[in-house]
Amino acid sequence: MGSLSLSFTDPQPQEMNISSQKLDKTHLLNLFKCQQNYLNHFFHNLDISQTLAFTEALLKAQGTIFFSGVGKSGFVAQKISQTLVSLGIKSGFLSPVDALHGDIGILSAEDLLVLFSKSGNSEELLKLAPCARAKGVYLVSVTSVAPNGLTRMCDLNVHLPLERELCPFDLAPVTSTAIQMVFGDTVAIALMGARNLSKEEYASNHPAGRIGKCLIFKVKDVMKKKDELPVCREQDLIMDLLVELTSKGCGCLLVINDDYHLLGTFTDGDLRRTLKASGEGIFKLTVGEMCNRNPRTIGPEAMAVEAMQKMESPPSPVQFLPVINDENVVIGIVTLHGLVSAGL
Repeated sequence: MGSLSLSFTDPQPQEMNISSQKLDKTHLLNLFKCQQNYLNHFFHNLDISQTLAFTEALLKAQGTIFFSGVGKSGFVAQKISQTLVSLGIKSGFLSPVDALHGDIGILSAEDLLVLFSKSGNSEELLKLAPCARAKGVYLVSVTSVAPNGLTRMCDLNVHLPLERELCPFDLAPVTSTAIQMVFGDTVAIALMGARNLSKEEYASNHPAGRIGKCLIFKVKDVMKKKDELPVCREQDLIMDLLVELTSKGCGCLLVINDDYHLLGTFTDGDLRRTLKASGEGIFKLTVGEMCNRNPRTIGPEAMAVEAMQKMESPPSPVQFLPVINDENVVIGIVTLHGLVSAGL
């Protein structure tokens, strides 16, 4: 299934030069097709009962779920552990070498240790397993070669079917690590569903990322307020407000009355249109005569991403939204630039 028919030779050192290195489109396409076939072999032959038992073991773990591995499998183990942590599951990576020099002290009888290894015969893991068992830890092996040494030491064993590596010599761990990653991340998503993790809970674990910001940040968290607001009265002359219009960086003026109720907005676009239509007459015009009396607004408790959607909605996009409370009192302004700067 998808075997590589291409031959490779080991060039002499003097032959390794840029001019001799070539990429062939057909060869590249063949590699991707082969990898697809090898991954399909994994999907078609994975023992779902083993996978279910593994997922249930992780779901029922009372302590911390530790992952361990050597080399590339170790990198995969770290990544899967980090995925579980991002879902709010207590997890960590335990280096098998460091574990044998003191770090094994972090393990307790309530913990679960998952050992990732293609061969299941890595010397470091074979030394770690009995030491972890002596501490009462529940051991799980995830391997692709059978039989192997780890399966005889663990409480639960999962076999990840591997036809062969994509590497032409069947040596470089590229397909084996790919199926390890697919397996681990898919199980993580299964745990996500089993634990009924909400968007809000997930976002709380990603406060600095765009996902978290979209689900956590409210308008009140990103709006300008108080002295940052470009406010004016409707009786003010337009030409007297040019500094206020430009200095606050909002591209607009918020027209208010003495009680800070919003009466309308006046933008730099309104200024250009008024100047074009009125010419020198603009010197006598007040803001109230030319402002938009029905601007889009938003409340402080609305989600910030909702503000962005409202700015971009028909009939035409806008660059800002006045933020008002239930009594139509201006308490802030949110700008598109501010939302983008916040990472939304």
